[in-house]
Amino acid sequence: MSNKIIVVGGGASGMMAAIVAKRNGADVTILERNDRVGKKLLATGNGRCNYTNTTINYDTFLENYHGENPKFVYNALYSFDLYQTIDFFEMMGITPAVEDNKVFPNSFQASSMLDVLRYEIENSGIELIVEAYVVDINKNKNFKLKLKDGRTFESDKVILATGGMAMPVSGSDGNGYSLAKSFGHKLIDILPGLVQLKLQGNIFKSIKGIKFPGVASLYSNDQLIMSDSGDILFTDYGISGPPILQLSRTALDYQRNQQDIKLRISIIPNRTKEDMVRYLAKRFEFMPKKTIQEALIGLINKRLIIPILKELNVDKDKNVSKLSTDELDSLANVLTSWEFEIIGSQGWGQAQVTAGGIDTKEIDDKTMESKLVKGLYMTGELLDIDGNCGGFNLQWAWSSGFVAGLHAATRSN
Repeated sequence: MSNKIIVVGGGASGMMAAIVAKRNGADVTILERNDRVGKKLLATGNGRCNYTNTTINYDTFLENYHGENPKFVYNALYSFDLYQTIDFFEMMGITPAVEDNKVFPNSFQASSMLDVLRYEIENSGIELIVEAYVVDINKNKNFKLKLKDGRTFESDKVILATGGMAMPVSGSDGNGYSLAKSFGHKLIDILPGLVQLKLQGNIFKSIKGIKFPGVASLYSNDQLIMSDSGDILFTDYGISGPPILQLSRTALDYQRNQQDIKLRISIIPNRTKEDMVRYLAKRFEFMPKKTIQEALIGLINKRLIIPILKELNVDKDKNVSKLSTDELDSLANVLTSWEFEIIGSQGWGQAQVTAGGIDTKEIDDKTMESKLVKGLYMTGELLDIDGNCGGFNLQWAWSSGFVAGLHAATRSN
């Protein structure tokens, strides 16, 4: 019996699906819109490809994955887990290296991951057709796919692995949503995820480039929503760094729903505000003749001093012995909980992942097959699942691709 499978999209989940389907006896073709596969993969992990995370396990799935139905990830991540992923790539030549729970190829080159995947595709008999932009799919007995240039292809099954909207330079333009919707699938509203945030204010050009280990927290109506720690970077538009990327999805979701959301940054995260007031008072006792500008040198980045004092409307030349109790309190508050208004993000061009996507309620979580159209499968970022920074999104790509490829190859038409 014929089992011809077309994978639409040659990204991480598409390549995984194609390889697994081929290994299980299917006749597989990849249709890739770019002139080569894996373009987005090369940018992951700052070019080092953080391809999974050692903390991914059954107990932490819901902490690290998001969407309207995050439990959807359970079966796929259990069917092809962290250890199977490491073994899969090690057998293809990728020796794992672990840094702070993040798993990289030992070469620390994303190109190594792509090289071994391309080798497998080229040497396993998978047909790869590049510059093949699918604009229409319909199904009668079989699937018929039409390309932008007019070429057509037929298959018994289709795996949609087109990605979402993040990083459009890699070819992600949301086309997969249109293809899925043409079969009646629902699209959950999308927004950029793991992206830098734009902040209200006119101080950012003067402090851009300042990097420090701190804590970023989101508050709604003065209630803590979530926080994350690590290196934080001020930019000319606002703020960046791993903690900001982790918070961005939630921040933008609140903003989209017109809910109150504020970002608070702790420049000195190891002290409470009350501790900071006491520390500053004691510190200034040792330097009674210094101005406040001079007295803050050695405590925080020098470039932050003037912007912070302007923010507090405190004269930089004011003697520390003349500071009022309110001024001391305000300074301690900024150093431990500097509040900013979020006005947006750097958008799809800088986003690492798409939040939202095709509604997972319409997809079989055990097979990745559409519940609406037999023989149609969907994987990766196309679906309403997104993960935290640190290898979680690539693990979702590998796991969902594996499950789709396996079941597309082994299930009857």
